[in-house]
Amino acid sequence: MKKTLVSALTTALVVGAASTTFAAANPFSDVPADHWAYDAVSQLAADGVIEGYGDTTFKGNRNITRYEMAQMVAKAMAKNTSGADKALVDKLAAEFAEELNNLGVRVSKLERNADMVKWNGEARYTYTSVRNEADGYKHKKDNSDKALLRLEPTAEVNSHWKVKARLDAQTDMQSDTGDDGNVKLKRIWAQGNYKNFQVKLGKFASYNNDTFADTEFSGAEIAVGNKVKGILGAGRLSTTSIANSYWSDKEDKTFVDKANYQYLAVAGKAGKLDAGIHWHRISTEDFEYWLTNDDTKTFNIFGAKLGYQFDKNIGVKGFYNHNNKVDYYKNAYNVEVNYKGAQKENKGTWGAWVAYRHLGPGALVKSTYDVIQPYYKGWEIGVNYTPFKNVVGTLRYGHSKDIELDNYKQKILFGRVQFFF
Repeated sequence: MKKTLVSALTTALVVGAASTTFAAANPFSDVPADHWAYDAVSQLAADGVIEGYGDTTFKGNRNITRYEMAQMVAKAMAKNTSGADKALVDKLAAEFAEELNNLGVRVSKLERNADMVKWNGEARYTYTSVRNEADGYKHKKDNSDKALLRLEPTAEVNSHWKVKARLDAQTDMQSDTGDDGNVKLKRIWAQGNYKNFQVKLGKFASYNNDTFADTEFSGAEIAVGNKVKGILGAGRLSTTSIANSYWSDKEDKTFVDKANYQYLAVAGKAGKLDAGIHWHRISTEDFEYWLTNDDTKTFNIFGAKLGYQFDKNIGVKGFYNHNNKVDYYKNAYNVEVNYKGAQKENKGTWGAWVAYRHLGPGALVKSTYDVIQPYYKGWEIGVNYTPFKNVVGTLRYGHSKDIELDNYKQKILFGRVQFFF
């Protein structure tokens, strides 16, 4: 106990004096702009563990030195952290051990090799109730209860490269049949982060997975630039697609599981504006139901995304996709207005939104939305809330009708509770 108290007081005194002793002559080099330590310190600042550099910032876009970073780490070490915050502090202490030792804060050799692999994840429960209506006849409600465990490890290779993965295990709360509950490796990729570009190699989330294809992509992606980025990718896209899931039980037809896929995009941010344009080229038979010419196998889907944050509370976002090769369901678009938003780190935060979605499956591979389904257009309202730190509840309601057939309607109630760790 005495040892811990003395160590904490020594750290505080050394750090307090350091700004006057070493401010004029700083022998330590800059921390590169793409170094993982910036993200770690930002997370600790958000959790209230670190107060940042001086005025709680990194002095604009200026890189800070290893000495300055060590000062912040020393202050964090003097606090009684636990859980994920302690793991971050320990990792930072290992990285800046030499600088901390020069400040008089001792770091053991064992800590230098600690925490090279970081695990994040979530456990979530989802309830969905679907009511279909055709020609005025209301079908019986289709209810589902599902639980999912998701693990996301990140292994540090060096100061630029990391290996990341996602493992999912899902179970149907109403059934114990089939491969229910089996753990599946959904994604695994290597990612290199450099000052002006980023490289991904492996199996990872497809580009525009929030609008175009909420599924896995196997291949390579290169992003060049900072505020404005050029993004290029090529490989194979998982096509457990709209056509596959909808028609495979209605026709004697086999659909492919993978499709050759390339994409090109330009995206950027300017103040409160966030925008991008994109082109997707996909070779698949899954879209041929919406064709009059069945010989077409390669499709070009063009799109744009736009978001604007009016103030800290209110924002609007939307997208538009168009497939000029198909004859039906060729457009998909969405407009959504958001108010605030639940933050998993901050207890008591909440948000609400209203959206209109038009999801033509000829312009999508797999939708990311929960209550307005592909083939349908309609309104969605929703709220989310954080009752406890790292626990978020979400409730959505959608009222929609078929894009081509107005007499087919659908109402969906969706609820989810997520536990992050």
